[in-house]
Amino acid sequence: MMISLSLPSSASPPSLKPNRHSRHRVISSPPQQTITFESLKDRLIRHANVGHIEEAISTLDLMSRANLTPDLTTYSVLLKSCIRTRNFELGRLVHSKLSVSTLDLDTIVLNSLISLYSKCGDWRKAEEVFKSMGELRDLVSWSAMISSYARNGLNLEAVLMFYEMVEFGEWPNEYCFSAAIRACSNREYARIGLVVFGFLVKTGYFEADVCVGCALIDLFAKGFGDIELAKKVFNEMPERNSVSWTLMITRFTQRGFPRDAIELFLDMVGLGLVPDRFTFSSVLSACSELGLLSMGQQLHSWVVKYGLCLDVCVGCSLVDMYAKCAVDGSLNDSRKAFDRMPEHNVMSWTAIITGYVQNGGSNNEAIDLYCRMITQGRVKPNHFTFAGLLKACGNLFNPRLGEQIYGHAVKSGFSSVNCVGNSLISVYTKSDRMEDARKAFEFLFEKNLVSYNALVDGYTRNSDSDEAFELFNQIENSSVGVDAFTFASLLSGCASIGAVGRGEQIHARLLKSGFEFNLCVCNALISMYTRCGNMEAGFQVFSEMKDRNVISWTSIITGFAKHGFAKQALELFNQMLDFGVEPNEVTYVAVLSACSHAGLTDEGFMHFHSMWKKHGIKQRMEHYACMVDILGRSGFLDEAIEFIKSMPFTPDALIWRTLLGACRVHGNMELGEYAAGMILERDPTDPSAHVLLSNLYASTGQWKNASKLRKLMKERGLVKEAGCSWIEIGNKVHKFYVGDTNHPEAKEIYEELDELVMEIKEMGYVPDMNFVLHEVEEDQKEQYLFQHSEKIALAYGLISTSRPKPIRIFKNLRVCGDCHTAMKYVSVATGREIVVRDSNRFHHIKDGMCSCNDYW
Repeated sequence: MMISLSLPSSASPPSLKPNRHSRHRVISSPPQQTITFESLKDRLIRHANVGHIEEAISTLDLMSRANLTPDLTTYSVLLKSCIRTRNFELGRLVHSKLSVSTLDLDTIVLNSLISLYSKCGDWRKAEEVFKSMGELRDLVSWSAMISSYARNGLNLEAVLMFYEMVEFGEWPNEYCFSAAIRACSNREYARIGLVVFGFLVKTGYFEADVCVGCALIDLFAKGFGDIELAKKVFNEMPERNSVSWTLMITRFTQRGFPRDAIELFLDMVGLGLVPDRFTFSSVLSACSELGLLSMGQQLHSWVVKYGLCLDVCVGCSLVDMYAKCAVDGSLNDSRKAFDRMPEHNVMSWTAIITGYVQNGGSNNEAIDLYCRMITQGRVKPNHFTFAGLLKACGNLFNPRLGEQIYGHAVKSGFSSVNCVGNSLISVYTKSDRMEDARKAFEFLFEKNLVSYNALVDGYTRNSDSDEAFELFNQIENSSVGVDAFTFASLLSGCASIGAVGRGEQIHARLLKSGFEFNLCVCNALISMYTRCGNMEAGFQVFSEMKDRNVISWTSIITGFAKHGFAKQALELFNQMLDFGVEPNEVTYVAVLSACSHAGLTDEGFMHFHSMWKKHGIKQRMEHYACMVDILGRSGFLDEAIEFIKSMPFTPDALIWRTLLGACRVHGNMELGEYAAGMILERDPTDPSAHVLLSNLYASTGQWKNASKLRKLMKERGLVKEAGCSWIEIGNKVHKFYVGDTNHPEAKEIYEELDELVMEIKEMGYVPDMNFVLHEVEEDQKEQYLFQHSEKIALAYGLISTSRPKPIRIFKNLRVCGDCHTAMKYVSVATGREIVVRDSNRFHHIKDGMCSCNDYW
């Protein structure tokens, strides 16, 4: 029983000052207590049992000074207390005192020493003790050594020692089995883990101890990546404590099933089990993944209730949760969670720095925090800190700053750490320096899956799908394996170039790998299918998802909006709100885009104003640009300019470019020149403003002004982005430019094009010469129109595919109005569905009708 030594509240401590009234008073000394071995031993054990290790060590020293030799029981109690309180340095001190003593160490003490060195990471010292034991080894010795190897990542050594133990004649107990299975909880030794599992079942130890069930959960969750089998083990465990519940919650979160993790947590609390700091950390991470701010706030109140608000691990999770669930991109709550932490270590600093990096627009603040960390906080960064900082440099497209940060990492001794090198690869890939990225990749001493993923992501980001898929094949054929991020990166690459065929292949491969319900992968699949023009497949993936976060909803809403299905997009938005998922600023860009493409002016304004009123999301420049687009597309150009003047901040080039595009559509020369002037006033080298204004001049027949402007562009070295279209046939992307004759089948393509033109002319098609933006003879204008890249891609699609497969064409610029009209006629003449993705939206053309209703 623990006895409090504190004074009662009514009592006051005796004064240490001399009392002048008691100068002549005789004070008798207390009787001297006889110091005996047993009294000191009892005192030492009492201190050790309550965790007062320093006092226990002092008592040990007192025994030595009194020439009283401590016995093995005394040392055993001390060692176990050091292990229990994780005071490993004092444990080493106890061992040193043991070494100079004349005691013959018994099995109990030696086993404690193995456990001490195992838990402090010194497996070599543990191995040395184990080998010195000889015949003193018992089952506990073997278990402790197997556990030491497994704990320190020496999985093969752990497995071999398990077999050696069995051959030695020792029958394993539940702790041996747990350690051996834990050593097999990885892809490399998972199959061996099944053999150990079979042995375990025969011995009947599965139902003997919770730690065996926990080890099996990890075998299936980490070794085989099979969360369903892990859950089955969990369900069949005869006894489940808080540790096993927390482990299952953690594995659900880590494997991409955050909703299951939250449901399991609620079940755990409902059964009366008390969550600890690890439980809260895992479930807060699950909330972060799903963007469930309200749930995260409730968990925060529980953290306070359970007295864990001062825990660094929980505090870091709160910082991360508030950063990822930030409303309107604000990091105020995350910063408050950070500032309220009583002490800041490298974990908390790294958490807030990473939060600012993940926020997207706060990368400079992350760099500033790093400077404060090493100057004011005087905390040394670790490899995770440097990894986060390098990501900030990548987001800032500042490879020079990234190289400086990497230099700090080198000086701190982290140059060989994978996550630092991997982040350096990302810095280079985001700056389109793929050669430097490849060099950084090759420089890595040991390449892991993240290393490969960083380079795959770089190649897909730079539209080099061939290199990305070649690297993917290397990963699959290696022992590294693939994960959710690998698949997500490849799917993103497929989406960017419209390679739906390759995307379908990746989809098939991820199904075999067991990632079909992974949240990140499912979100990437939705994006891939919708951006490649297959809304049906994208919506099917969305419908079959077990978990959906704000990214899932935003992706499918964006897909429907871009495809012109505004009604479905807005219905899904309302469903999202009904499900309690809070929208973010990107969601509202999708909603406003849907209103824009469908001409829903009033509804657009309603959603624009509800952003702040209902959800506390401040309108950004992108949202104002959407509103200008809504007004401009509807022909309300005067209202659009008034709206721009009412903006609370200075409009940027995006706003004026949007208005200029609307002026081009509606032929408003005066306002178009004004919008172009506002763009060029801010950036005289903006090529898009010159091109849009030139096209506006050309469309109204002002050829001299158009020619003058193009000449000015040439003098200033401004290059217009060349229009190109591409189509995927047989998993190969075929790209075409205006009047392109470089394709091997160019002859067949133009023959098909000539036949199409003749056929649709008979159906009533009349070429629209207003879309010829060069001053040429009338007979040449028609020829220019028929050589547009999207028409060439269409012709190639017709000769290369057969019904009923839709023809999917992609273009880097907005589709030409004449091409749009021609394709509607072609859809009737050939009975084929034509899907066109331009820089702005999708056009589903079937039976002479387009999903855009000729409104784009």
